[in-house]
Amino acid sequence: MGTAMVITGECFCGEVTFEVSGDVFDGRSCHCSRCRKAFSGAGSAYALVHPGTFKWTKGEALLTSYVNQETAGLQFCKVCGSTLCGVFNGEVHGVSLGCLNDDPEVTLARHIFVGSKASWDMIGGDTPQFEEYPTPDEFEDE
Repeated sequence: MGTAMVITGECFCGEVTFEVSGDVFDGRSCHCSRCRKAFSGAGSAYALVHPGTFKWTKGEALLTSYVNQETAGLQFCKVCGSTLCGVFNGEVHGVSLGCLNDDPEVTLARHIFVGSKASWDMIGGDTPQFEEYPTPDEFEDE
């Protein structure tokens, strides 16, 4: 049996660190106004993790969270404000690609909510773009 890939990550100040024991997958960039604010940029660069593969390795007490009424949200470093991961029903379900120290060997599969992107955001390349969140039929076309 092979050894699982371990990907490490950290916040800007380095006070909070984590690891993912396995691959990250389904990379996407969301350009909605909420992600622009949460990620302080043109949008998010985010990928999912498999259940049970994510763990905090330092500074978990320095986390703060924003969780909406649907139990989805984000976790941030209280010291530097870095957006580190997304949570759903209390479990980490994805990571901010910009916080990873290692090559996650994933590419962005889609740009979502480009219908509400900032006027100054010029998306290049040939990665598929969706006005909103893609439908299951649109996912099959990728």
